[in-house]
Amino acid sequence: MTNAVHRVLGAAFSTVACAIGGIGSAQAAPCELHIWPAERMNSMTTGLLGGGLLDAALHSGKDASNKAQMASALDSPSQLDALQSLKLTDLLNRQPGTVIVRHETPLERKTMNKVKTRRSDSTAACYSELIVADVFYQKAAIYGRSLRTLFMLRDFGNDQTIDYEYKAWGGNGLKLFPAKEGEDATAALNELVSVFDKNFEEYANNARKAMTAKKG
Repeated sequence: MTNAVHRVLGAAFSTVACAIGGIGSAQAAPCELHIWPAERMNSMTTGLLGGGLLDAALHSGKDASNKAQMASALDSPSQLDALQSLKLTDLLNRQPGTVIVRHETPLERKTMNKVKTRRSDSTAACYSELIVADVFYQKAAIYGRSLRTLFMLRDFGNDQTIDYEYKAWGGNGLKLFPAKEGEDATAALNELVSVFDKNFEEYANNARKAMTAKKG
């Protein structure tokens, strides 16, 4: 075989290899998981009256103080940092190599259930969203103090249609927050972040079970 033929065949093989490589690269485009923090913080303290307008009025000052402290410990960047400190791709059974995309501005709470299309401009073929809907502190006379967090996971196909959605609460007890006079205020605020993480892990565990049941 002549050198000229070798060169022609070599060029042809290179062209085919590049074409195959291009197809492989397109298919290997990474998945995206977009995450949003909660827009609002809520606090509800109930005493022996068990709730209602009078109970709310009696504890309104304390609840306002709680919300301000929660907003300082779990502002938008802190919520996203807390989520990204966890192994989100493993906890939510995402594809290996999934890219986490942060959105610093919370979504309006009133639109959370109304908007059924993608909440970002991404056109990724493999796309999902994790939305923190509510962060809720509760103190009840019988059950004590707890932090509850509402999360929403939405999976999309290569379009604007939701293929799967899972929305649920995660909730765990608090021992330090809110700090009383003379107690360690910093430790109390740090506890909010650690319990926020626990709430997500609880939610993610239930989300995986729900996804497995759906596929089964």
